[in-house]
Amino acid sequence: MTAPGDLMQALFLRLKTASLSALLGGAGLLERADAKAAFPHVTYGRTSAFDLDTGADDNDDQLITLHIWSKAQGEAETRLIMDSIKARLDGAALSIGPRGQTRLSLEFAEARYDDDLAVHHGLLRFRALTQEGA
Repeated sequence: MTAPGDLMQALFLRLKTASLSALLGGAGLLERADAKAAFPHVTYGRTSAFDLDTGADDNDDQLITLHIWSKAQGEAETRLIMDSIKARLDGAALSIGPRGQTRLSLEFAEARYDDDLAVHHGLLRFRALTQEGA
C-alpha cells in the first residue's frame, strides 16, 4: 500500500502550480491549518485505505479528502480553487517511489457555507488506486 504521507506529498507536489498558488496567495497547501492560517487555503483531510477486493494482491485503494477554506464573500473563490484542483488531479497518474503507479479519480465534490465557522468550505474526495509494477 502507498503510505498516506507519501501520497499527500505527491498530491501537494502536483498541486504546486503557479495558477493554484496565485489563487491561494502563497503557502495555501497545508497538512493541517492552525488558527493563524491565512485564507484561502487547502488542507489534507481524512485518508481511508481499504481492500478493493479485485482478486489482485498488488492493488491498493484509498480515499483522500481535500478541504478548501475561503472567507471570500460568495462561493466563487471556493469553486475556482476546487476547479483548479480537479483539473490537476482528476485522472492523474502519480509515481510514488518504487511502488508502481497511483491513479486518481474524483469521487465527490461539494461546496457549502459553514455558518458555525463563517467560511465557505469545499470538499473534494479522490479515489487513489495504486498498482504495483504498473
